Amino acid sequence: MIVGVGQSSERIGEPDYRGISPVGLATQAACRALADAGGPDASPLRGAIDLVAGVRQFDNSSPTTTAPLGRPNNFPRAVARRLGAAPRRALLDVAGGHSPQHLVNDIGAMVATGEVDVALLVGAEAISTVRHLVAGDDPPDFSEQVDGDLEDRGHGRRGLFSRYLTSHALATPAHQYALFEEARRARLGLDRASYARTMGALFAPFSAAAACHSHASAPTARSVDELATPSERNRLVVEPYTRALMARENVNQGAAVLITSIEAARRLGVPEHRWVFLHGHADLRERDLLDRQDLSRFPAGVAAVELALEMAGITLADLTTIDLYSCFPIAVSAICDELGLAPDDPRGLTVTGGLPFFGGAGNNYAMHAIATTVERLRVAGPTASGLVGANGGMLSKYSVGVYSRVPRPWAPDRAATRQDQLDAVPVPGIARNAEGWGTVETGTLTYHRDGRPDTGIVVGRLDDGRRFLALVADGDDDLTGRLAAGTAIGTRVYARALGVGNRVAVSSARMERLLPRRVPTLRGSYEFLEVRRDDHVLEVVINRPERRNALHPPANDELEDVFDAYFADRDLWVAIITGAGDTAFSAGSDMIYHASGNPMWVPVSGFGGLTRRAGMNKPVIAAVNGFAFAGGFEIVLACHLVVADELARFALSEAKVGLAAGEGGLVRLPRAVGPALANELVLTGRPIGAQEAHSRGLVNRVAPAGQALPAARELAAQIIASSPTSIRVSLDAMAEAAAFPDPVAAVSAYSRPMDDLFTSEDSYEGRMAFVEKRAPRWVNR
Repeated sequence: MIVGVGQSSERIGEPDYRGISPVGLATQAACRALADAGGPDASPLRGAIDLVAGVRQFDNSSPTTTAPLGRPNNFPRAVARRLGAAPRRALLDVAGGHSPQHLVNDIGAMVATGEVDVALLVGAEAISTVRHLVAGDDPPDFSEQVDGDLEDRGHGRRGLFSRYLTSHALATPAHQYALFEEARRARLGLDRASYARTMGALFAPFSAAAACHSHASAPTARSVDELATPSERNRLVVEPYTRALMARENVNQGAAVLITSIEAARRLGVPEHRWVFLHGHADLRERDLLDRQDLSRFPAGVAAVELALEMAGITLADLTTIDLYSCFPIAVSAICDELGLAPDDPRGLTVTGGLPFFGGAGNNYAMHAIATTVERLRVAGPTASGLVGANGGMLSKYSVGVYSRVPRPWAPDRAATRQDQLDAVPVPGIARNAEGWGTVETGTLTYHRDGRPDTGIVVGRLDDGRRFLALVADGDDDLTGRLAAGTAIGTRVYARALGVGNRVAVSSARMERLLPRRVPTLRGSYEFLEVRRDDHVLEVVINRPERRNALHPPANDELEDVFDAYFADRDLWVAIITGAGDTAFSAGSDMIYHASGNPMWVPVSGFGGLTRRAGMNKPVIAAVNGFAFAGGFEIVLACHLVVADELARFALSEAKVGLAAGEGGLVRLPRAVGPALANELVLTGRPIGAQEAHSRGLVNRVAPAGQALPAARELAAQIIASSPTSIRVSLDAMAEAAAFPDPVAAVSAYSRPMDDLFTSEDSYEGRMAFVEKRAPRWVNR
């Protein structure tokens, strides 16, 4: 049960503003929670705390976020030190707005089982203060070094972001929520103006509640028109959201909750009129964005509310207070839709004013909702009950608590079965490289600060049913206009896959005008490559020796262009790829380029233009000089033949820098050398030399030091002595056969390439040359 709650806040410009750090705000709230439970002398409670759990601050919510004024190395223990407490354990939860309620549910179970006696939950943000002070002449240092262990649960970002989402401008919550919101608007059949008023009507009572809360960051009641109508002070950020309809992150707020058992509360002298019990609780997770059946709904959130109410033995109608997480309107309406909860319910849907008006408070908003709910229940009558719904991620995680003053034994979590049911729902297929016709499922449009449209983002379905992400092709004003007007959903679009992501336009003709397909031809020169053509042989040299021939996006794009031209040119029969100098074939991806803040991508055909290329039916030889590490080794594995000088070394070294060999290394290496050696090389990053690679079948020939390229030329000369048509057909047939586990089935299966070879001119020429005892004159057809 909760026996004490406390909140703290300050606003810049007010007389009592002091510029308190997050630790200071959390400590202030914790002191108030202790006083709330123990009265003026809270020392017995303070001394009894054996667990302090912290909600992760925004500036520590991902590995890439920074704290401009510094942050403590151990947030929970920093608060405990200021309190004069010495907890046995300290815990820092994952990021997400669900975290405070999840901690109550989780630590409630620890208390119930005797694992924890007295627990203090704290969280705070000083985002507004940090931005204010960092611009000053002498900014303070908010960092603190505290001794003691910390159970850090990590950032908890799995499924919330991905390379695919980020490459399509979906790296921020507002853009993903806008997609859900627009999908809901389309499902309800509302135009943009009507839907804007529904969002304003939903949130206007929230602003009125904030106006009555002493800790609200924006305590001003707003009308429906003020919220829904774009203006100079309420600009459109991303369709359909104006600034007033989004969570307010510029806050200075802290909150704390004290949890204990009845036995401990009695022992420590906490009066019974302070006790508030957790009657029902549930924690459920939604599918990742692209795996959801319906982007307008939130079944995990709805199920979590239903489970918690069922556990508490009450219905929605029995609740006295309700607080639904409100980072964006859809977070509230998606719950209300399925539960039949009216937006204008007389009880209200928030006890604080919600995230846009009370304040986002980083990941800690729900701690304020819990604290305010406890305060309200204490004065509402002995049988009053309240519900707090806390959302994390992108409608991703939902934690619910149902509270009451009526004593009730702890009930264990019942969510596992319901989670299994949610996870069993079939997911749509995903087309990461989308090509062809499809339909817009939902979409949004971002805006510059001056009101100009910026980026159109679309979730679509190809005609085969697979879902895809895309950006509107630059210059397609028609589709951009439809996104602005709210008429894009259901529009037929044409998709094109590029290395930087998918693009869509309203027709294939417009796509061709805006993004014409390049005719695959060799250019006269390249910036990052040297390309030489010698009769039927193409030599490609990665020319970045100062970076150990590591590849960045421009170099990768050039390699894709070159190999596109190679595979399209009937007079080119063999290609050789190597690296400039004698140090490295390729060190893989250019990490220095990426670390400098530059965007990273690979072409549709993969790293080096080869690792994802389908239909490689002409030989590519890797001439490995020096080392081929990480992506460089993956290029080698994608080649048909490998010649290495005796000093060459090979390694999949990605795990040593927290990455994985995602460009084919994890697929091709086990097939080439077997799982035992592949596991060793992947898990340890151990390099292997040319001789070991040759003995394991990774290398065809080992050349003297510095002679890999001449040896590769010799191998190419032997290949072009054979029929290029036969070689092309043989490579196609071997690729077909790889799909058959049974060799007899593969041999017996019909093969179009073999039929085509039988009727080819090269087949006739080869037989005649044999009979006439002369060298064949291949025509490659």
